[in-house]
Amino acid sequence: MGDITSPPDLKSHAEGTGPIRKRQPVYTDFLPPCNLTCPAGENIQAWLALAQAGDFENAWQVLMHDNPFPAVCGRVCYHTCEDKCNRAQVDSTVSIHAVERFLGDEALKNGWQVGNIIPSSGKRVLIIGAGPSGLSAAYHLTKMGHYAEIHEAGPLAGGMMHFGIPAYRLPRNELDLEVKRIQEMGVSIIFNHKVTDVLAEKLEGNFDSVFVAIGTQLSKKIDIPGRDAGKIFDAVTFLKQVESGEAPKLGRRVAIYGGGNTAMDAARTARRLGASEAMIIYRRDREHMPAHDFEAQEALDEGVKINWLRTIKEIDGSSFTVEVMDLVDGKPVPTGRFETLEADNLILALGQDADTHFLKNIPDIEFKPDGTVVVGSDMMTGHEGIFAGGDMVPGERSVTVAIGHGKKAARYIDGFLTGIPFAQKSKHPGIDFEQLHRWYTTDAPRKEQAELALGLRASNFDEVKAGLTIDEVLFESQRCMSCGNCFECDGCFGACPQGAVIKLGRGSRYRFDYDQCTGCAVCYEQCPCHAIEMQTLS
Repeated sequence: MGDITSPPDLKSHAEGTGPIRKRQPVYTDFLPPCNLTCPAGENIQAWLALAQAGDFENAWQVLMHDNPFPAVCGRVCYHTCEDKCNRAQVDSTVSIHAVERFLGDEALKNGWQVGNIIPSSGKRVLIIGAGPSGLSAAYHLTKMGHYAEIHEAGPLAGGMMHFGIPAYRLPRNELDLEVKRIQEMGVSIIFNHKVTDVLAEKLEGNFDSVFVAIGTQLSKKIDIPGRDAGKIFDAVTFLKQVESGEAPKLGRRVAIYGGGNTAMDAARTARRLGASEAMIIYRRDREHMPAHDFEAQEALDEGVKINWLRTIKEIDGSSFTVEVMDLVDGKPVPTGRFETLEADNLILALGQDADTHFLKNIPDIEFKPDGTVVVGSDMMTGHEGIFAGGDMVPGERSVTVAIGHGKKAARYIDGFLTGIPFAQKSKHPGIDFEQLHRWYTTDAPRKEQAELALGLRASNFDEVKAGLTIDEVLFESQRCMSCGNCFECDGCFGACPQGAVIKLGRGSRYRFDYDQCTGCAVCYEQCPCHAIEMQTLS
């Protein structure tokens, strides 16, 4: 491969036409950063292209190939795809999550049905846990023709999507409808059924394989002198109680200990329950907190106070002794300076663990010190036929990661059931902004979602962010630059001085007539998305 970093130099190397030229253009495909970073493995660029053409139902079908929860993820995903979007180098990133939400909501409104479901294989899979990972696995296995039955310890499906994410971020109607669609595809969910003996249930139900996806339901504990003297809740239980309509009575001042997204949700929920003051106590600064910055900002906007670089040392009734911390190489270091804060309640939001003790009696399953289950690259545990995924395995914890685990596990379970092992296809190389040939400049900042006024949020759980209109979705999806993949802009066709670029019809792209091509590289220079490479001929 020749040097492709200096397009003007390529012309000086071109000699002759047809067989005597030194280089020739070749159409190629790269992997855009949005696709590359999506935890659910969505083909984002593909469904954005259909959305910008107004073909919303087919865009949704492409999205549903990878993710059965677009209405959910369009609201709660932390959209790492946007963090890497090359459009940020021009004006601002494409609002991918907002378009995804629109497609998900349109599907629910119009009753769109999932296509391409394979007839029954006769194979049966037991799934333990009806959270995002378990539901995702059930969805994909059903599409593959296998029967999936979920055993769920609780009364509702959704796991932490239902009990851990407040309704102001994720309205229950959209969540329930996306779960219902999965059930209507043939997935059976048995509620209030806690599995204690996996192997026995596998045998009794005549299941061919098992996928364990119980999530993390246990709050981490911490030893604080005098902690029993105050009214203390753990964040997971607190949020579950609020969702179940059994919210505990809080005092006027509520402290939240922790710096993750759950801490932000607990603080914002406390405010909605009537606390006049909700203060977060966190031992690092904003730059080093585990919560996403926009989550912290939304909490601050709603009146939550954050005490950075503080750790609780002792509790005496409603008085909290906290030590001021310094950061050394990003790590909190005690200073010996203390302060006193007043709070009527304390909510502990220090993370969650998985309750995996019921797997201890299964031969060959291994565990990490924190209780998470060790799985191979195929998501299988050490016991043949038993797979695991979601928050209960080591790795990043989020709804979208769990959904991706469910899809990945389903593919490997399908390979296990059919005897044809799933083989991950090699990916195209990624492409960054510097590789694009941006010969034109467009200034089209993103359309921001409307938000519920701050004054209207304090006393209810109404959704804070609104969706985009159809016109805004068309505009937003058209901002995609199709990084690394031809979108038939006709730049190469119009620029070729020899007429060597042949149009093949809408959707079929182009081909080169190498008998006419001189290798001048004008087509390469004019391709804004870098879908053409110059290949050196031997």
